[in-house]
Amino acid sequence: MCFFPAVEHKPYVNNHSQSQANRLILFSGIVPSGLWKDSTIVMGVRAQQKEKTRRSLVEAAFSQLSAERSFASLSLREVAREAGIAPTSFYRHFRDVDELGLTMVDESGLMLRQLMRQARQRIAKGGSVIRTSVSTFMEFIGNNPNAFRLLLRERSGTSAAFRAAVAREIQHFIAELADYLELENHMPRAFTEAQAEAMVTIVFSAGAEALDVSIEQRKQLEERLVLQLRMISKGAYYWYRREQEKLAHQTEE
Repeated sequence: MCFFPAVEHKPYVNNHSQSQANRLILFSGIVPSGLWKDSTIVMGVRAQQKEKTRRSLVEAAFSQLSAERSFASLSLREVAREAGIAPTSFYRHFRDVDELGLTMVDESGLMLRQLMRQARQRIAKGGSVIRTSVSTFMEFIGNNPNAFRLLLRERSGTSAAFRAAVAREIQHFIAELADYLELENHMPRAFTEAQAEAMVTIVFSAGAEALDVSIEQRKQLEERLVLQLRMISKGAYYWYRREQEKLAHQTEE
């Protein structure tokens, strides 16, 4: 018979050793594999949530732009409310409203360039280069009018940072088109860059008109744009041919 009360036996835990282990983890960066895996998962979830909120802020800002409202008129509180977060939480994702705007400019330019790359892929499978490109561009304006409005307005806006950002996006657009023309037309870079710059200038001008017209008027505008781009393309080709002939003539002399 046992005269002592039953005692639950617990495994001995050396708290001193455990503290040493924790300090070792803290200072050495050595983390047990199980703990590291759990921490990585938590960090991944947080990163996804942060990116989701950041995305919501960008989309909220785009949704508030219109023909009557520019980016400069947006307020941080309005954008945060539209995104479903507290105004103070905005600063976890962007330093200020200007950084949000610059992100929107970058996204607008990237979106347009990606669509034009897709257009060139369709062209490679058989299709009119100019007509397919113009149709794709007009689709972009129809589906993303506020993104294009942002590029147009900030291209000549009061902010030097915004003007530089838009100019950079347009230059990317010109460079990619020049690369394509150089590959397809076998002309020197100087010619394809001049041609690409002229084409992009006309396309952006037509895009500005397309924002505020009916579907029928947009189709007419599209046809006019196709004609103008073909004229530029023909002119660039014949100019190059003339320069080559002049060079050959000088060589013979």
